[in-house]
Amino acid sequence: MSVEPLYLLHTRPDPQRLAAWAARHRLLDAQGDLGYAFHALLRSVFGEHAPQPFRYVDVEQGLLAYTRLSATELAQLAALAEPDAAAALGLGETQHHSGMNVRSFPTQWAEGHVLGFEVRVRPVIREGKTGRERDAFLVAIEKAGDGEPNRGEVYVQWLRDLLIRQRGAELVDAQVTGYRQLGVTRRSQKRGADDARHSRVVDGPDALLAGHLRVADPLAFAGLLAQGVGRHRSFGFGLLLLRPARS
Repeated sequence: MSVEPLYLLHTRPDPQRLAAWAARHRLLDAQGDLGYAFHALLRSVFGEHAPQPFRYVDVEQGLLAYTRLSATELAQLAALAEPDAAAALGLGETQHHSGMNVRSFPTQWAEGHVLGFEVRVRPVIREGKTGRERDAFLVAIEKAGDGEPNRGEVYVQWLRDLLIRQRGAELVDAQVTGYRQLGVTRRSQKRGADDARHSRVVDGPDALLAGHLRVADPLAFAGLLAQGVGRHRSFGFGLLLLRPARS
């Protein structure tokens, strides 16, 4: 069975132009989360083909995203974008390059191959009846009764279980390398031409995990990379960054 090609997009968004664009579109987050702003910016530049999952690392390292579109296809879409949106994403044309780096990413993996990884996730559990998301650590506290569980161990187990459900890879080892509580902005869906979209802030965990994983199903693993891990993949979470395994 053939596998669709996969590409890794890298840009360096311009902080000042991004702030101006986000302010103009009322996308600035009081808590500093840029997830919704980048979600909207990518949609503005690339339309329905906006790359995801994505992750904005910082000013120096920029934004990374997986996409099914080639460099040529992405450039064609970016050429049609509003100039201020393209400039905010760091795609302004210069004499030497367009500010967009796209390289082909592997889609063929050997079963049992061990890789290093890093991923930013929102370790939450969605309640069945209400659909409300709860911090996996708080759920673990309720189940533990006496004695408080270790937050890092809870999040690692959450990721282990998630990879089993999503298929493609199994966790070898992992640790939490970064954690904070973060309120992220979400907007309601617009149901009619005259309906206003309302913003709300959803509090929850923002965790960075790193370690090693093993390819369990090569075809499913290729799909896992393109799909991303966990929830909120459209807002800066779930992109698996891979590296050669360290002995």
